[in-house]
Amino acid sequence: MEVRFHNDADTGQPHIYGHGVTEQEVLEVLNGRGEDLAAARDSRRKIGQTSSGRFLQVFYVPDEDPKSVFVITAFELRGKAKKAFRRRLRRKRK
Repeated sequence: MEVRFHNDADTGQPHIYGHGVTEQEVLEVLNGRGEDLAAARDSRRKIGQTSSGRFLQVFYVPDEDPKSVFVITAFELRGKAKKAFRRRLRRKRK
Protein backbone atom coordinates (compact mmCIF):
# COMPACT_ATOMS: atom_id res chain seq x y z
CA MET A 1 0.00 0.00 0.00
CA GLU A 2 1.30 3.43 -0.94
CA VAL A 3 0.87 5.92 1.89
CA ARG A 4 1.40 9.66 1.60
CA PHE A 5 1.43 11.94 4.64
CA HIS A 6 0.23 15.51 5.21
CA ASN A 7 3.29 17.62 5.99
CA ASP A 8 3.30 20.33 8.64
CA ALA A 9 3.85 23.71 6.97
CA ASP A 10 6.20 24.92 9.75
CA THR A 11 8.50 21.90 9.94
CA GLY A 12 8.07 20.20 6.57
CA GLN A 13 7.78 16.91 8.47
CA PRO A 14 4.72 14.63 8.51
CA HIS A 15 1.99 16.05 10.76
CA ILE A 16 1.80 12.77 12.70
CA TYR A 17 5.21 13.48 14.27
CA GLY A 18 3.60 16.25 16.31
CA HIS A 19 1.41 13.60 17.93
CA GLY A 20 4.30 11.23 18.66
CA VAL A 21 3.29 8.74 15.96
CA THR A 22 5.62 7.16 13.39
CA GLU A 23 4.96 6.15 9.78
CA GLN A 24 5.47 2.49 10.72
CA GLU A 25 2.77 2.68 13.40
CA VAL A 26 0.33 4.22 10.89
CA LEU A 27 1.05 1.40 8.44
CA GLU A 28 0.45 -1.20 11.15
CA VAL A 29 -2.95 0.29 11.97
CA LEU A 30 -3.99 0.71 8.34
CA ASN A 31 -3.02 -2.87 7.47
CA GLY A 32 -4.20 -4.45 10.72
CA ARG A 33 -7.47 -5.29 12.40
CA GLY A 34 -9.68 -2.61 13.84
CA GLU A 35 -12.52 -0.31 12.90
CA ASP A 36 -12.61 1.56 9.61
CA LEU A 37 -15.37 4.18 9.75
CA ALA A 38 -16.57 7.08 7.64
CA ALA A 39 -15.44 10.49 8.90
CA ALA A 40 -16.04 14.06 7.68
CA ARG A 41 -16.46 14.62 3.94
CA ASP A 42 -14.60 11.91 1.97
CA SER A 43 -12.21 10.96 4.76
CA ARG A 44 -12.07 7.74 6.76
CA ARG A 45 -11.06 6.94 10.34
CA LYS A 46 -9.21 3.73 11.16
CA ILE A 47 -8.79 2.74 14.80
CA GLY A 48 -6.43 -0.10 15.62
CA GLN A 49 -3.53 -1.38 17.67
CA THR A 50 0.16 -1.34 16.79
CA SER A 51 2.51 -4.27 17.38
CA SER A 52 3.88 -2.41 20.42
CA GLY A 53 0.39 -2.25 21.94
CA ARG A 54 -0.51 1.40 21.29
CA PHE A 55 -4.06 2.16 20.20
CA LEU A 56 -4.12 4.74 17.40
CA GLN A 57 -6.74 6.63 15.47
CA VAL A 58 -5.70 7.41 11.88
CA PHE A 59 -7.59 9.86 9.67
CA TYR A 60 -7.01 9.37 5.95
CA VAL A 61 -8.48 9.92 2.50
CA PRO A 62 -8.51 6.98 0.06
CA ASP A 63 -7.00 7.78 -3.34
CA GLU A 64 -8.56 6.72 -6.64
CA ASP A 65 -6.02 3.90 -6.72
CA PRO A 66 -7.35 1.40 -4.15
CA LYS A 67 -3.80 0.66 -3.00
CA SER A 68 -3.02 4.27 -2.08
CA VAL A 69 -4.11 6.59 0.76
CA PHE A 70 -3.32 10.10 2.01
CA VAL A 71 -2.91 10.25 5.80
CA ILE A 72 -4.12 13.50 7.32
CA THR A 73 -3.31 12.86 10.97
CA ALA A 74 -2.93 10.13 13.57
CA PHE A 75 -2.88 10.15 17.34
CA GLU A 76 -3.05 7.81 20.31
CA LEU A 77 -6.43 6.88 21.74
CA ARG A 78 -6.74 7.66 25.44
CA GLY A 79 -9.30 7.64 28.20
CA LYS A 80 -12.93 6.94 27.38
CA ALA A 81 -12.34 6.59 23.64
CA LYS A 82 -9.75 3.85 24.20
CA LYS A 83 -11.94 2.08 26.73
CA ALA A 84 -14.94 2.15 24.37
CA PHE A 85 -12.90 0.81 21.44
CA ARG A 86 -11.49 -2.07 23.51
CA ARG A 87 -15.01 -2.91 24.67
CA ARG A 88 -16.26 -3.00 21.05
CA LEU A 89 -13.34 -5.27 20.08
CA ARG A 90 -14.19 -7.72 22.87
CA ARG A 91 -17.82 -7.85 21.74
CA LYS A 92 -16.84 -8.56 18.13
CA ARG A 93 -14.61 -11.48 19.14
CA LYS A 94 -17.44 -13.32 20.92
